[in-house]
Order: sequence, then C-alpha cells, then structure tokens
Amino acid sequence: MSYSVPTDLNYTKDHEWTKISDEIATIGITDFAQSSLGDIVFVELPEIGSNITKGESFGVVESIKSVSDLYSPLSGEVLETNTELEAQPDLLNNSPYNNWIIRIKVQNSEEVKELLPSSEYEKLQVE
Repeated sequence: MSYSVPTDLNYTKDHEWTKISDEIATIGITDFAQSSLGDIVFVELPEIGSNITKGESFGVVESIKSVSDLYSPLSGEVLETNTELEAQPDLLNNSPYNNWIIRIKVQNSEEVKELLPSSEYEKLQVE
C-alpha cells in the first residue's frame, strides 16, 4: 500500500511529521500512522506552556483498535494545540497533513538535523 509523504516535511521513525518555520515547529501524525491506527476517536493534547522533550510522549491518540503515545520529534515549549481535534479527532484520519496536533517553539535547533527527509521516511515504510 502506498502512503502520502509530502516532500516539504520532515519525519520521525515514530511516524510524526514536522514542518519548521523560523523557530516554530508544527507537528502531526503521518498518513501511515493514521492508517495503521484505524478510526481515531480521541486525542489527548498537552497543556499550552508545557515543555516537551524530544523522544518523549506529549499526548495520546486513541483509535477503535488501540491507544498510542505521540512522541515529540523535537524539544520545545507548547505554543498552541489544535483544539478542533478534541471535538473531531477523525480529522487526523481524513487529512493527517492538514490537521496538525501541536505547535512548539524549538529549543534546540541541533535536533532538527536528526529528523528524516521524506526520501528517508519513505524507505521505512517498505522495510
């Protein structure tokens, strides 16, 4: 099965995507992730102003099949959460790249270099 992987985003091995503009990172889950989860019924969002750490859980996505942690691709302070997901978590199924989960102020720009470009992320899906 083929999944959408926009080339203007960076990715993690945990299937999160990141778009960075200046020092602000917008973070969501990939098409592969939402497809693997199935119908998403709940999204737990972090508190605005909280600090999250690269590689650690910052929230939860619950589907009819399972509950999965969301792992932060970068360390930073949560500036904004997509509150639409509280009422309509299935937006992540319908359009995972247009429906972000959080926006953070990046604290360590060196971490950005560890993210995967789309070409590397695509290779993970076929392994």
